[in-house]
Amino acid sequence: MRELDVIIKKYQELKAQDIRCILATVVHVEGSSYRRAGARMLVDEYGNITGAISGGCLEGDALRKALFALDRQENKLVTYDTSDEDDAVIGAQLGCNGIIQVLFEPMDYTDSNNPCELLKVVAEQEVPTSISIVFDLDKTQKQLGTILIADGKGAVAGKQIPDNLQKALLLKGTEVVEKENPCFGEVELDGDKLYVFVQMHQPPVKLVLVGAGNDAQILAQQADMLGWKVTVADGRPTHANKERFVGSCQVIVTKPEETLENINIDNRTCFVLMSHNYSYDLSVLKLLLGNPETPYIGILGPLKKYERMLNELADEGVEVSKADLAKINAPVGLEIGAETPAEIGLSILAEIQSVLTNKGARPLKQKTEPIHDTKQNQFQKITL
Repeated sequence: MRELDVIIKKYQELKAQDIRCILATVVHVEGSSYRRAGARMLVDEYGNITGAISGGCLEGDALRKALFALDRQENKLVTYDTSDEDDAVIGAQLGCNGIIQVLFEPMDYTDSNNPCELLKVVAEQEVPTSISIVFDLDKTQKQLGTILIADGKGAVAGKQIPDNLQKALLLKGTEVVEKENPCFGEVELDGDKLYVFVQMHQPPVKLVLVGAGNDAQILAQQADMLGWKVTVADGRPTHANKERFVGSCQVIVTKPEETLENINIDNRTCFVLMSHNYSYDLSVLKLLLGNPETPYIGILGPLKKYERMLNELADEGVEVSKADLAKINAPVGLEIGAETPAEIGLSILAEIQSVLTNKGARPLKQKTEPIHDTKQNQFQKITL
């Protein structure tokens, strides 16, 4: 389950019990940190924490700050400087060398547009969404907080804000969705300089496993832990059933030629053909060829199996385009010395992640630049 889904679930439980809570969000990072902007944690009035804004170094002090802001019932911005090796508040000399801005927002259960209610709408979206959070680096000033969510076509939900600010955030949100990159901006409103974090939120990856064998069971569990939506398709009801797969999985018993009839494919829908039935896998591969949406097709088995498939397709007069050849990964997975089903699952999920993020899956120690793109952390001027 995705961290956001876990936070929302906890929020709904607390709301049902009328237990006060507050949301902490990392809204800007300068330098290095374990978590980037957009990391969140929910704190209830008893000090229980759901989610995380760091690797553990900030949570202790953040808990105290959260409870203070919760008692005051007002948004609060807190700055943490992890580059200060002598800071006993943060912890044991982590060497992160980052300045982290964390915004605390108490939840008002009577407000249908409070931050967690807005995040709940975000989590339900099947399309990319932007989340706009406005804050003031002058901590004595009012912190507007999470105020607007939007897709690429316009507002989805949000709080009452000035029309010119809403229009500017909608335009910036559309840009963030189109470029698939977050944005940090500064804007002048009524003579005051405000700062904006426009977060990009992607819907979960959809992973379709063609085949319901024991190895598919493990891969489905691993993908579920990542918060991906898993669909399992197989022609054998003895294998394709809810008892064999985690509760969140969609399980379909189907003939191979009908596999796609109950699957809505978008640009985050990835397929792994692993039925251990050559003809079944080949039939589904034929259905996927020429589909412009799916970014990834993995085929379990040796290279000879894939070459045989290409030869049979050629004999049938089926031409496999360069675009399709580029998205087919056969044999499936990264070369990490995987032997067991769990290890093979790890190599498959890592390969899919690298394809979706357009990363080379090389060791981080080979990078000469920072792990994260720090240029994106610079504030851009937003004109109203």
